[in-house]
Amino acid sequence: MEEKKPESLKERLWRIVFEAETPLGKSFDVILLWAIVLSVLAVSLESVDSIREEYGQILKLAEWGFTILFTAEYILRIALVRRPFRYVTSFYGIVDLLSCLPTYLAILLPGAHSLMVIRILRLLRMFRVLKMVSHVRGGETIMRGLIHSRAKIFVFFFTVFLFSVLAGTLMYLVESGEEGTHFTNIPISIYYAIVSITTVGYGDMVAITTIGKMLTAVYVLTGYAIIAVPTGIVTSELLKSHFGDPTSGACPGCGAHGHLPDAKFCRKCGDKLN
Repeated sequence: MEEKKPESLKERLWRIVFEAETPLGKSFDVILLWAIVLSVLAVSLESVDSIREEYGQILKLAEWGFTILFTAEYILRIALVRRPFRYVTSFYGIVDLLSCLPTYLAILLPGAHSLMVIRILRLLRMFRVLKMVSHVRGGETIMRGLIHSRAKIFVFFFTVFLFSVLAGTLMYLVESGEEGTHFTNIPISIYYAIVSITTVGYGDMVAITTIGKMLTAVYVLTGYAIIAVPTGIVTSELLKSHFGDPTSGACPGCGAHGHLPDAKFCRKCGDKLN
């Protein structure tokens, strides 16, 4: 019987950093998630003047501590995967990079550290850590539906935009001659038409004439009629997507998760899975 080759240090580290199946791997991810929460909390608290005046120095030190931690983790992930470029250009790779940059940018651009709230996106990892990979697959299904329906949605929005231009121009022709009117030009009239068609109704502009009020009513009713169209478009594409239950295993090449149980190769980079 062939003796199993012991894991190298790099393989053990990869399993800890990228996998949540082992106790050490799960502990690593849980600690990382808490660090993300605390770092976002520190940035949020620093934006409060009274807290910044009293604890500003402590919060700044905390920001640098978290930044150094996340930078070291980002470099470690790059060093562990077989295809670093694939990881760097992946969604999580970009988020991991952006979570480190603001603190360094703040040295040159004051105020840039506030962008560190983007670290909250890293909490998406908790779906994998808490064995909620089906939720990850659900998110991917929604994204796939949006991508597949992008052409239809573009046509829909372009049609609505053309209708808004015509509706706004008509409102300008009807309302522009009245005393005290808000419809002083076509662009602002188009803005009013869009607000009415989307049924937002800010109330910053109102029609004065009877015809203008009747047109506004038509725009609002039209908005109710068409507002469900993009939902129907995306839903039809979602119904076409069928996936099995994904696993929480990570690709050793790029670190991607969400593969089907019988998958032999990575769905992102094509590397062979363990």
